[in-house]
Amino acid sequence: MSNSSSVSMERPDPFTTCLVTGGAGFIGCAISARLAQAFGRVIAVDNLHPQIHPTRKRPEALDPAVQLVQADVTEPDTWDRLLGEFWPQVVIHLAAETGTGQSLTEGSRHALVNVVGTTQMLDGFARHQALPRRIVLSSSRAVYGEGAWRDSAGAERYPGQRSDRMLAAAEWDFPGMISESFVAGRTQTHPTSIYGATKLAQEHVLSSWTRSFNVALNVLRLQNVYGPGQSLSNPYTGIVSLFARMAKAGKSIPLYEDGAMRRDFVFITDVADAIIRCSVDEMSGVLADVGTGASISIAELAHEIAVIYGAPAPHVTGQYRNGDVRHAACSDASARAGLGWSAKVPVREGVRQLCAWIDQQPSELTKL
Repeated sequence: MSNSSSVSMERPDPFTTCLVTGGAGFIGCAISARLAQAFGRVIAVDNLHPQIHPTRKRPEALDPAVQLVQADVTEPDTWDRLLGEFWPQVVIHLAAETGTGQSLTEGSRHALVNVVGTTQMLDGFARHQALPRRIVLSSSRAVYGEGAWRDSAGAERYPGQRSDRMLAAAEWDFPGMISESFVAGRTQTHPTSIYGATKLAQEHVLSSWTRSFNVALNVLRLQNVYGPGQSLSNPYTGIVSLFARMAKAGKSIPLYEDGAMRRDFVFITDVADAIIRCSVDEMSGVLADVGTGASISIAELAHEIAVIYGAPAPHVTGQYRNGDVRHAACSDASARAGLGWSAKVPVREGVRQLCAWIDQQPSELTKL
């Protein structure tokens, strides 16, 4: 396993193929150029869902060397067609429905894409006897749910999901307890959303299948990913870009709960580096949290963005969303140990880069 500070890019092997599911999305586009340098052939399969791709056209950010196949990962025919043409040695599995709140009312859609889409892919590999050498899964911090908390006596507790009764009474925290950072391999997984449950199911399905077929598996649990290139049309992802668009329009940013919930925001270039690292290097068995190892409150984030645009101060609304966790931040120890990776872009620098990119976009894309 390589723990070097940078990924070595060897000359592409014309016989090495990399398949990226959901490859036309935010992360897929961000890794596309480096994948094209590392592999002889790169295929992105994506259904170009209008929630992410309103024009349903090939994204300009997707490297020209990447072959885009518009298809649905949940359909067996997709895999028969793809695997009838090539045999991918490396698979980067990004395809997923990602809206935490949306998953509460569209659970079947999330389960179909995230779980059945994964099993259809694996069935296709087995059916065509086209087993990859390595699969890399982009999982999520949502698999932890609220994670571990520490009580006043110093004991570790898993309080579970905040109930609607708690939230309606504005009881945002678990009384007498302090939230702890997630640690892959140590923090228990208790998802509080349907989305989180489907991502954990992906991990379990892939773990069982890869062990049975002797295929290497690397799982990266991503924190809140943001940065230039993120969809500005999807209302269910991208709180940083949403806040930026509000402030740019001269609006006061609304803060749910009391604004004190904390998140670990990790910049897209750092995420891309982590994925490339465990896709190109011969790594196996990686289970790592991908985040900065630090957190910022939503109120602090909103204030930073408001200052950039000279917008009115953010305001607390007291609204809440069922399934949301109070705090979510990770230790970067697992990524340092398993990948030789750590985040390079501090959140304040990353936010400014995102805002600068948004300022360059056509007004019809940034309007609310």
